[in-house]
Amino acid sequence: MLLAACTAILLGAMELVCPPGLDFILRHSPTSQKYIVETMTGGVALLDYDADGRLDIFLVNGGKLDDPVKPPVRLARHEPAYWNRLYRQQADGSFADVTVKAGLARAGESNYGMGAAVGDYDNDGYPDLYITNFGQNQLYRNNGDGTFTDVTAEAGVAAGGWSVSAGFLDYDRDGWLDLFVSRYLDWDFTRNLHCGTPFWAYCRPDRYEGVPNLLYRNLGNGRFEDVSEKAGIAKPVGKAMGVAFLDYDRDGFPDIFVSNDGMEQFLYRNLGNGRFKESAFEAGVALSDDGRTYAGMAVATGDYDNDGWPDVLVTNLALEHWALYRNEGGGVFRYATQESRLAAASASSSGWGAGLYDFDNDGWKDLFVARSHVLDNVERIHSGLRYKEPAALLWNRNGRFELAKLEGAPAVAGRGAAFGDLNNDGAIDVVVAVLGERPQVFLNRRGGNHWLTLRLVGTRSNRDGLGAKVRVGDQWAEAWRAGSYLSSSDARVHFGLGARMRVDVEIEWPSGRRQHLAGVRADQILEVREP
Repeated sequence: MLLAACTAILLGAMELVCPPGLDFILRHSPTSQKYIVETMTGGVALLDYDADGRLDIFLVNGGKLDDPVKPPVRLARHEPAYWNRLYRQQADGSFADVTVKAGLARAGESNYGMGAAVGDYDNDGYPDLYITNFGQNQLYRNNGDGTFTDVTAEAGVAAGGWSVSAGFLDYDRDGWLDLFVSRYLDWDFTRNLHCGTPFWAYCRPDRYEGVPNLLYRNLGNGRFEDVSEKAGIAKPVGKAMGVAFLDYDRDGFPDIFVSNDGMEQFLYRNLGNGRFKESAFEAGVALSDDGRTYAGMAVATGDYDNDGWPDVLVTNLALEHWALYRNEGGGVFRYATQESRLAAASASSSGWGAGLYDFDNDGWKDLFVARSHVLDNVERIHSGLRYKEPAALLWNRNGRFELAKLEGAPAVAGRGAAFGDLNNDGAIDVVVAVLGERPQVFLNRRGGNHWLTLRLVGTRSNRDGLGAKVRVGDQWAEAWRAGSYLSSSDARVHFGLGARMRVDVEIEWPSGRRQHLAGVRADQILEVREP
């Protein structure tokens, strides 16, 4: 396959660029059989794997599907075209493919790639990498010398079946990052149904049973324990896609939000004793405002209205509206899609990877969404819908969202999206995985507003500081990598400051320790160590 042409395009607030060396093509192998995995892949991770201060890019590949696939399943993952890829960012902003050198070329012959999660699970200061697959998942320990070692077997986190998104969190606050894995359907290539008339389309999830999600507790010795059953995660059984973490009730323990496809959403409330209670209905986040289920895909969390409480956004298919749940405090949310003006913006759009970040540094978290329908032949089914769509940026104007003009943005089949400051200029950038094409890299053209980025280093808490709550002025944020769809973002915590030149910073670490920094200068990336 020849590389698709790539031309830099100025899109107003964003510039769609083609970084030299980033030559990845996401090969999802569409077939006439309409295997569901074909339309679901596309994970992205942003991580500084070599600790040189620059974000690198990891991209998950699909696999080679025969038409039809016959057992035994072999997906040609040994062929370079179907490898996952790690690209090291160079000092000049170009990228070098270091996949082979880093030891990440072996993806597993029977694994169809899905997503990626990043976290320093052994607290050695170097981010480790977990890859989800249809098949067996893989955990790669970062050796700190530019290479990774596959430690899946000894760590006990291979899972199995169809894993989708994943994320690291310290749910029991013991200082070690645990691992949550969302899983989708009880499906395989031999049981693929033919759906749709007069022509085939990807089947709806209601044609298959769901499977339990997984929670692995980090034992601190390089091994994990599957605590899904005893922690209350395995039931109820869902059809999970996205996952994000937040302490929605502010009790100090991180909770877990999971988006489900075609059924109610899950909110696992952390009881603080090693167990969770699924509480989506009582919290008001299980369904839409009219009591309907929807095709939940990505999950984004953040305090979009600056009231001090983390809110939740779930993307879904066209004609369903993206669901925005405003945290009212007291453990309950209110459906806010209409009042935030997201209903009109999302009425005919399908959303995948998404993030709530302050792209213009004005002090309000905006929304970026990678878009595309799930059906590659949707135009033949509904003339008013489109399979490929351009990405969307929505400005947050005091809690109301309005579409930014990204004129000239190409329509693509966007999937995973990861967020971070690629060039360390104080503006949040985006990398989007695209089915059958190169990834899209959106560089944020920073305006005149000020900013502050914090790199947290835990000592008693987990080394990444994941789960820390940070307040800057009237803004709150929690430090996480997980969220979006299939993807892992920059762990650094970013704040737009508007016109402010100095701010006070308060940090509540996962250990419970509190830290206050007075008069912090704006426009810098500041490393903060837990006292």
